[in-house]
Amino acid sequence: MVEKWINEIKRSVSPDALGMMLVHNGVVRATSKDGKPVKGMHLSYDHGLLSAVIKEMKKHAGIADIRVWINEGELKVGDDIMYVLVAGRFRTDVLPVLQELLTKIKGEVVHEEEMF
Repeated sequence: MVEKWINEIKRSVSPDALGMMLVHNGVVRATSKDGKPVKGMHLSYDHGLLSAVIKEMKKHAGIADIRVWINEGELKVGDDIMYVLVAGRFRTDVLPVLQELLTKIKGEVVHEEEMF
């Protein structure tokens, strides 16, 4: 999936606007943030809100494209939670947008419940 996104972006974005692509791959950990063993998680998300957040983030200067995939349902330890790709001109454009996007996704878009 990520390789496909990269190739699509390289074909569709002017080389003048593309100098960096950052990818985040979230994975279900074996322990919760407080150290308790986890069997997995149940994950859902607000599809409309995700679309709105992506649209908002694409407006930042220097951002050429953003792609997000979120895994829904019952996930086990080691499963992929999400892929996020932010493409743009420079590191200074892309890094802050990736960080802000991840914060919004985790804090507003995704609903997760760890299974112990």
